[in-house]
Amino acid sequence: MKLRWSDVTPQADFLNRRTFLGAGLAMLATPALGLSGKPSGFSTDEKPNSFEDITNYNNFYEFGTGKTDPADYAGSLKTAGWQVAIDGMVDKPGSYGVEDLAPDSALEERVYRLRCVEAWSMVIPWLGVPLASVLAKAGVQPGAKYVAFRTLEDPAQMPGQRSRILDWPYREGLRLDEAMHPLTILATGLYGKVLPNQNGAPIRLVVPWKYGFKSIKSVVSMTLTDKQPQTSWQMLQPSEYGFYANVNPQVDHPRWSQATERRIGSGLFGGRQDTLMFNGYADQVADLYAGMDLRKNY
Repeated sequence: MKLRWSDVTPQADFLNRRTFLGAGLAMLATPALGLSGKPSGFSTDEKPNSFEDITNYNNFYEFGTGKTDPADYAGSLKTAGWQVAIDGMVDKPGSYGVEDLAPDSALEERVYRLRCVEAWSMVIPWLGVPLASVLAKAGVQPGAKYVAFRTLEDPAQMPGQRSRILDWPYREGLRLDEAMHPLTILATGLYGKVLPNQNGAPIRLVVPWKYGFKSIKSVVSMTLTDKQPQTSWQMLQPSEYGFYANVNPQVDHPRWSQATERRIGSGLFGGRQDTLMFNGYADQVADLYAGMDLRKNY
């Protein structure tokens, strides 16, 4: 299915047609995930949060620590001509435009759960491409074991970087098999629209079975390496934030329980719901961690 930015679907129509679109895209992707025509492999059947929820409540510390700071201050970010460096252990290192990495003709809809480490959650309809397809084009060399990511560092555009709450730029990393998993995408849009600045424009990582801070925003580099990369929150507080950051309701954060979550948009007195192992994607990803102690490797 070819999706173009000119094919923007009004939000109300999107909600009515979500099941149809999700099923169609899942069938196209059946060889990759071994699905049988059901939309659950890529897209959850849960109702997405509103565009307003998604774009006005999130963490993007480069623009401030408040939940509305990204929406208030990310307008200063200039995304035209954005380049992403792919380097390290690849056959074709270089700087690539967003349109090269995620051309309109390759975009897929993925309606994914998002679970924040702070115990709130959303459901978001992304547009993007599998990270595996991008890495395959770059030519991953046999010795590579990890992918290290970095966000733009530019305090003039990102006023939150004037604080030292983190050691900028923001860094993240995945094991190579995690990066190559079919659920892992590079997103360039949501709700059929170009990705808003506050949500990580113009290109961001989305790894739906991990806590949200793993899904690094406004990516400027991806480095293939044979060493486990440093990641920002683990560097800041390793006793609270591990490298893997898999959603695991049985492993509490040292300061709060992870057993339940609050769905944004459920209202002031909305009830909490149980958090699912791997954020509901256990059938697809649990085998990546076979034999690992998921309490130790948190």
